[in-house]
Amino acid sequence: MSLLVVGSIALDSIFTPFGETADALGGSAVYFSVAGALLHQVRVVGVIGDDYPVHELEQLASLGIDWSGVERAPGESFRWKGKYSYDLQSRETLETRLGVFAEFKPRLPAGWAESQFVFLGNIDPELQLDVLDQIRNPRLVTCDTMNYWIQRKREDLLKLLARVDVLMVNDTEARELSGDWNIHRAGRWILEHGPARVVIKQGEYGALLLEPGRAFYVPAFPLEEVFDPTGAGDAFAGGFMAYLARAGDVSSAAMRRAMVYGAAMGSYAVAGFGVRGFTGISHADILARVREFTDLTHVPAAEPIE
Repeated sequence: MSLLVVGSIALDSIFTPFGETADALGGSAVYFSVAGALLHQVRVVGVIGDDYPVHELEQLASLGIDWSGVERAPGESFRWKGKYSYDLQSRETLETRLGVFAEFKPRLPAGWAESQFVFLGNIDPELQLDVLDQIRNPRLVTCDTMNYWIQRKREDLLKLLARVDVLMVNDTEARELSGDWNIHRAGRWILEHGPARVVIKQGEYGALLLEPGRAFYVPAFPLEEVFDPTGAGDAFAGGFMAYLARAGDVSSAAMRRAMVYGAAMGSYAVAGFGVRGFTGISHADILARVREFTDLTHVPAAEPIE
């Protein structure tokens, strides 16, 4: 089952109380694909400038990432610079330079229109809709968005929701989109506007999967050291979608298992700057962490209390 991601490819400069990095590989498509490729091959559509370290992308291709859908345009690549608070729960954007990403118009390579599993990263909803017009018969479409598009492109975003199967957003975005502070009511509002399921990411508190009449929660993995939360949500999405594509299953039970795989990938993402947290991670490591999640959330059957 082919897996496609369309999103940003960036160079990030990140400052945290525990270190910093400059011009590290970043962007939604990069985090998604590096995490997802540990489970399933990933096709990537994006754009980079002529200053991008292409050799670093090529080194990642061996993981199972097909970069042939990445356009190389003259000009500067998308760059983002940010600084995190001591508890890593809030961040300040110091600089954003869109570069060639400002003119990005996604075009799928020949044969990619048949992709079965599609993730639309956080880009303009008009572009996300354009990608869907190029896809012929997807089995599952998941999309991400952010406050900027909720505020400025709400009408287009609502059109998009009517055409996707899963919306994956954080709790702040879910509240702003729905206009409701309660996360469960916000999720139900989203379900009423098109998606069959919504995944609400809650950072260090885990993630919530909502379906009509059902809910499932997966906690964040307890880590003693967290270096950089940038890209954790996209890594979660990569693990989530890659598991479903590998399994070829979109049932409710598969979605719950995919949530655990997503949480596992998110835990690796925060363990290093950029995508370094995935260095040396094997399939056996992933399975071991998934088993740890199972133990973390398992509740033995209790004896009845008289």
